[in-house]
Amino acid sequence: MRQLPAARLSTFAVALSFTVISEPQANFTPIPRAELCVTEGAIAALPGDRLSVDVPKMRAFVDEPTEQAIQTHFTYLGPTPERSKLGSGASRVQFGLKLHAEDACNLVYAMWRIEPESELVVSLKSNPGQHTSSQCTNHGYQNIKPDRSRPVPTLRPGDSHWMRAQMNGLELTVFVDDAVVWEGSLPPLVRGLQGSVGVRSDNAHLNFQLRAAKSPPIPRPSVTCRTGPEESD
Repeated sequence: MRQLPAARLSTFAVALSFTVISEPQANFTPIPRAELCVTEGAIAALPGDRLSVDVPKMRAFVDEPTEQAIQTHFTYLGPTPERSKLGSGASRVQFGLKLHAEDACNLVYAMWRIEPESELVVSLKSNPGQHTSSQCTNHGYQNIKPDRSRPVPTLRPGDSHWMRAQMNGLELTVFVDDAVVWEGSLPPLVRGLQGSVGVRSDNAHLNFQLRAAKSPPIPRPSVTCRTGPEESD
Protein backbone atom coordinates (compact mmCIF):
# COMPACT_ATOMS: atom_id res chain seq x y z
CA MET A 1 0.00 0.00 0.00
CA ARG A 2 1.31 3.44 -0.94
CA GLN A 3 2.15 5.57 2.11
CA LEU A 4 1.44 9.28 2.36
CA PRO A 5 4.36 11.60 3.12
CA ALA A 6 4.63 12.66 6.76
CA ALA A 7 3.77 16.30 5.96
CA ARG A 8 0.54 15.29 4.20
CA LEU A 9 -0.38 12.97 7.06
CA SER A 10 0.10 15.79 9.56
CA THR A 11 -2.07 18.18 7.52
CA PHE A 12 -4.76 15.52 7.17
CA ALA A 13 -4.74 14.83 10.90
CA VAL A 14 -5.20 18.52 11.76
CA ALA A 15 -8.08 18.88 9.30
CA LEU A 16 -9.73 15.73 10.63
CA SER A 17 -9.46 16.86 14.25
CA PHE A 18 -11.09 20.16 13.32
CA THR A 19 -14.11 18.75 11.50
CA VAL A 20 -15.01 15.50 13.28
CA ILE A 21 -17.23 16.35 16.23
CA SER A 22 -17.98 14.36 19.38
CA GLU A 23 -21.41 14.44 20.98
CA PRO A 24 -22.05 17.63 22.97
CA GLN A 25 -21.46 17.31 26.71
CA ALA A 26 -24.25 19.72 27.63
CA ASN A 27 -27.68 18.38 28.52
CA PHE A 28 -29.80 20.16 25.92
CA THR A 29 -33.56 20.35 26.46
CA PRO A 30 -36.23 22.06 24.30
CA ILE A 31 -37.10 25.66 25.13
CA PRO A 32 -40.81 26.37 24.53
CA ARG A 33 -42.15 29.86 23.87
CA ALA A 34 -43.26 30.19 27.52
CA GLU A 35 -39.63 30.00 28.70
CA LEU A 36 -38.42 32.84 26.48
CA CYS A 37 -38.34 36.51 27.38
CA VAL A 38 -38.85 38.39 24.11
CA THR A 39 -37.39 41.85 24.63
CA GLU A 40 -38.14 43.06 21.10
CA GLY A 41 -40.30 41.84 18.23
CA ALA A 42 -42.39 38.69 18.46
CA ILE A 43 -41.99 34.91 18.45
CA ALA A 44 -44.96 32.69 17.65
CA ALA A 45 -45.40 29.18 19.07
CA LEU A 46 -45.84 26.27 16.65
CA PRO A 47 -46.69 22.63 17.46
CA GLY A 48 -43.95 20.47 18.93
CA ASP A 49 -42.02 23.27 20.67
CA ARG A 50 -41.32 24.84 17.30
CA LEU A 51 -41.12 28.61 17.04
CA SER A 52 -41.57 31.12 14.27
CA VAL A 53 -40.35 34.66 13.66
CA ASP A 54 -41.43 36.95 10.81
CA VAL A 55 -40.65 40.45 12.09
CA PRO A 56 -37.77 42.74 11.13
CA LYS A 57 -36.18 42.66 14.62
CA MET A 58 -36.37 39.91 17.24
CA ARG A 59 -34.44 39.65 20.50
CA ALA A 60 -35.04 37.03 23.19
CA PHE A 61 -33.33 35.14 25.99
CA VAL A 62 -34.09 32.09 28.14
CA ASP A 63 -35.57 33.53 31.32
CA GLU A 64 -33.99 31.10 33.75
CA PRO A 65 -30.36 30.21 34.57
CA THR A 66 -28.55 28.18 31.92
CA GLU A 67 -25.13 26.94 31.06
CA GLN A 68 -23.45 28.79 28.21
CA ALA A 69 -24.61 26.29 25.60
CA ILE A 70 -27.47 26.69 23.13
CA GLN A 71 -28.47 25.11 19.83
CA THR A 72 -31.17 25.54 17.23
CA HIS A 73 -32.57 23.61 14.29
CA PHE A 74 -34.01 26.16 11.91
CA THR A 75 -35.53 26.55 8.46
CA TYR A 76 -34.81 29.80 6.68
CA LEU A 77 -37.89 31.04 4.81
CA GLY A 78 -36.45 34.19 3.28
CA PRO A 79 -36.19 37.88 4.21
CA THR A 80 -39.08 39.53 6.03
CA PRO A 81 -41.45 41.66 3.92
CA GLU A 82 -40.48 44.74 5.90
CA ARG A 83 -36.86 45.48 6.74
CA SER A 84 -35.16 47.42 9.49
CA LYS A 85 -31.66 48.86 9.67
CA LEU A 86 -29.09 48.27 12.36
CA GLY A 87 -27.98 51.08 14.64
CA SER A 88 -25.01 51.62 12.32
CA GLY A 89 -27.38 52.20 9.40
CA ALA A 90 -26.46 48.93 7.69
CA SER A 91 -29.17 46.61 6.36
CA ARG A 92 -28.51 42.95 7.09
CA VAL A 93 -30.40 39.65 7.11
CA GLN A 94 -29.10 37.47 9.93
CA PHE A 95 -29.97 34.94 12.61
CA GLY A 96 -27.90 33.89 15.57
CA LEU A 97 -27.38 32.85 19.16
CA LYS A 98 -26.58 34.87 22.28
CA LEU A 99 -24.41 33.88 25.21
CA HIS A 100 -23.76 35.61 28.54
CA ALA A 101 -26.71 37.88 27.69
CA GLU A 102 -26.51 40.02 30.81
CA ASP A 103 -28.45 42.99 29.43
CA ALA A 104 -28.87 45.15 26.32
CA CYS A 105 -25.29 46.44 26.58
CA ASN A 106 -23.22 43.42 27.57
CA LEU A 107 -23.37 40.05 25.80
CA VAL A 108 -21.81 37.76 23.20
CA TYR A 109 -23.25 37.01 19.75
CA ALA A 110 -22.65 34.18 17.28
CA MET A 111 -24.44 35.48 14.19
CA TRP A 112 -25.05 33.72 10.89
CA ARG A 113 -25.11 36.58 8.41
CA ILE A 114 -27.26 35.68 5.40
CA GLU A 115 -27.30 38.91 3.38
CA PRO A 116 -25.48 40.80 1.93
CA GLU A 117 -22.94 37.96 2.27
CA SER A 118 -22.86 34.60 4.00
CA GLU A 119 -20.53 34.42 7.01
CA LEU A 120 -20.40 33.47 10.69
CA VAL A 121 -19.37 36.38 12.92
CA VAL A 122 -18.75 36.30 16.67
CA SER A 123 -19.06 39.65 18.43
CA LEU A 124 -18.74 40.92 21.96
CA LYS A 125 -20.86 43.89 22.99
CA SER A 126 -19.24 45.34 26.10
CA ASN A 127 -20.27 48.52 27.88
CA PRO A 128 -19.30 48.21 31.56
CA GLY A 129 -21.57 50.19 33.85
CA GLN A 130 -24.26 50.59 31.18
CA HIS A 131 -27.34 48.38 31.09
CA THR A 132 -30.07 49.90 28.89
CA SER A 133 -30.28 50.50 25.17
CA SER A 134 -30.49 54.27 25.60
CA GLN A 135 -27.20 54.22 27.50
CA CYS A 136 -25.08 52.16 25.11
CA THR A 137 -27.05 52.35 21.83
CA ASN A 138 -24.89 50.52 19.25
CA HIS A 139 -21.57 51.19 20.99
CA GLY A 140 -19.15 48.64 22.39
CA TYR A 141 -19.16 46.05 19.59
CA GLN A 142 -15.99 44.10 18.93
CA ASN A 143 -15.77 41.34 16.33
CA ILE A 144 -13.62 38.49 17.64
CA LYS A 145 -11.11 36.84 15.33
CA PRO A 146 -11.26 33.03 15.46
CA ASP A 147 -8.31 30.73 15.94
CA ARG A 148 -9.84 28.45 13.33
CA SER A 149 -12.89 28.76 11.11
CA ARG A 150 -14.54 27.53 7.94
CA PRO A 151 -17.23 29.02 5.67
CA VAL A 152 -20.90 28.52 6.44
CA PRO A 153 -23.32 27.47 3.68
CA THR A 154 -25.12 30.08 1.64
CA LEU A 155 -28.72 30.08 2.88
CA ARG A 156 -31.62 29.96 0.45
CA PRO A 157 -35.34 29.93 1.32
CA GLY A 158 -36.32 26.43 2.42
CA ASP A 159 -32.84 25.46 3.68
CA SER A 160 -32.63 23.83 7.13
CA HIS A 161 -29.58 23.55 9.38
CA TRP A 162 -28.41 22.90 12.92
CA MET A 163 -26.42 25.58 14.70
CA ARG A 164 -24.84 25.25 18.15
CA ALA A 165 -22.72 27.57 20.29
CA GLN A 166 -21.11 26.59 23.56
CA MET A 167 -18.47 28.00 25.85
CA ASN A 168 -15.91 26.40 28.14
CA GLY A 169 -14.44 29.22 30.18
CA LEU A 170 -13.36 31.76 27.57
CA GLU A 171 -13.23 29.20 24.75
CA LEU A 172 -16.16 29.45 22.31
CA THR A 173 -16.99 26.86 19.67
CA VAL A 174 -19.73 27.28 17.07
CA PHE A 175 -20.99 24.29 15.09
CA VAL A 176 -23.12 24.03 11.95
CA ASP A 177 -24.40 20.58 11.01
CA ASP A 178 -21.79 18.70 13.11
CA ALA A 179 -18.84 20.74 11.80
CA VAL A 180 -16.90 23.43 13.62
CA VAL A 181 -17.28 26.76 11.80
CA TRP A 182 -15.77 29.02 14.47
CA GLU A 183 -13.39 28.29 17.33
CA GLY A 184 -11.47 30.75 19.45
CA SER A 185 -10.96 32.61 22.73
CA LEU A 186 -12.98 35.55 24.00
CA PRO A 187 -11.51 38.49 25.96
CA PRO A 188 -11.06 37.98 29.72
CA LEU A 189 -13.75 40.57 30.57
CA VAL A 190 -16.36 38.01 29.45
CA ARG A 191 -15.73 36.23 32.76
CA GLY A 192 -17.56 39.06 34.51
CA LEU A 193 -20.79 38.65 32.53
CA GLN A 194 -23.68 36.93 34.34
CA GLY A 195 -26.36 36.25 31.78
CA SER A 196 -28.43 33.57 30.12
CA VAL A 197 -28.42 32.39 26.50
CA GLY A 198 -30.76 33.58 23.79
CA VAL A 199 -31.54 34.20 20.16
CA ARG A 200 -31.61 37.14 17.77
CA SER A 201 -32.75 37.84 14.21
CA ASP A 202 -32.73 40.79 11.84
CA ASN A 203 -34.97 40.80 8.77
CA ALA A 204 -35.13 36.98 8.67
CA HIS A 205 -38.29 34.85 8.44
CA LEU A 206 -37.61 31.51 10.16
CA ASN A 207 -39.16 28.50 11.81
CA PHE A 208 -36.93 27.02 14.48
CA GLN A 209 -36.57 24.92 17.59
CA LEU A 210 -34.39 26.12 20.43
CA ARG A 211 -32.55 23.94 22.95
CA ALA A 212 -30.44 24.99 25.90
CA ALA A 213 -28.51 23.39 28.72
CA LYS A 214 -30.60 24.22 31.79
CA SER A 215 -28.56 22.38 34.41
CA PRO A 216 -25.78 24.75 35.44
CA PRO A 217 -23.06 23.19 37.58
CA ILE A 218 -23.13 26.22 39.91
CA PRO A 219 -26.49 27.81 40.86
CA ARG A 220 -26.93 31.26 39.38
CA PRO A 221 -29.49 33.93 40.28
CA SER A 222 -32.72 33.99 38.28
CA VAL A 223 -32.97 36.63 35.58
CA THR A 224 -35.86 39.08 35.28
CA CYS A 225 -37.81 39.41 32.04
CA ARG A 226 -38.10 43.04 31.00
CA THR A 227 -39.35 44.09 27.60
CA GLY A 228 -39.39 47.31 25.64
CA PRO A 229 -36.97 49.60 23.75
CA GLU A 230 -34.64 49.94 26.76
CA GLU A 231 -34.05 46.19 26.86
CA SER A 232 -33.30 45.68 23.18
CA ASP A 233 -29.75 44.71 22.29
